[in-house]
Amino acid sequence: MSCRVLREENQPALPLITVRMPTHTQEIVERSILIDAGNVDLAGDLAVPANARGIVVFAHGSGSSRHSSRNRFVAEQLRQADLGTLLMDLLTAEEEDIEAETRHLRFDIELLADRLIGAMGWLDAEAGTRGLPVGLFGASTGGGAALDAAARTPGRVAAVVSRGGRPDLADEQLPHVRAPTLLIVGGRDEIVIKLNQQAMRRMVAPVRLEIVPGATHLFEEPGALEHIARLAREWFARYLNVDAHLPAPE
Repeated sequence: MSCRVLREENQPALPLITVRMPTHTQEIVERSILIDAGNVDLAGDLAVPANARGIVVFAHGSGSSRHSSRNRFVAEQLRQADLGTLLMDLLTAEEEDIEAETRHLRFDIELLADRLIGAMGWLDAEAGTRGLPVGLFGASTGGGAALDAAARTPGRVAAVVSRGGRPDLADEQLPHVRAPTLLIVGGRDEIVIKLNQQAMRRMVAPVRLEIVPGATHLFEEPGALEHIARLAREWFARYLNVDAHLPAPE
């Protein structure tokens, strides 16, 4: 499946990315953890390859969780590129029960971003992840939360990838994002394409919009999710490698 690149005229051109990926044969163990995210404990699943070059924290979309099959597929691909992954629930079990009735927390972007920032603090305190460059992968409303968190921790987040995301939900924070950002949207997801284009105009960070032709919002079409995983893997491999000497975009 091919991919079409759009760039707003007021955004600098980003060079095409070609990153050689390692091939793994050993099993990378994932373990269940409880994250102290400040004033709340959140469930998560952490997997860190030996000699990890960085770690990616996943922010799922509304109505989803750390068990999202789509995010888990992407996470598996990232681990094969020597990247650790943290899939976490952004809400507690009690909050999920309330959310099922009220549907108000899924759009509380500041709250969700607070939870991501708390998770990054937890990673900094753990011996196995301390000091690793951090990337954020957000899906749907999680894309807005990821950008909000990146804007509020400019020295900590090295890169952001948004899948079918709602960057417009981080509207006031968009000009403060410094991390290179990749926005991936399905070609048939017309409303979300427009929202992403509008968000790009407010961003000063290096940003690229990739449109997957024929794909809908959930990327359920054959080959679409594999394409997303490859794009995310290349983006994070470029910007989360502490030993990389790749040129930064102008």
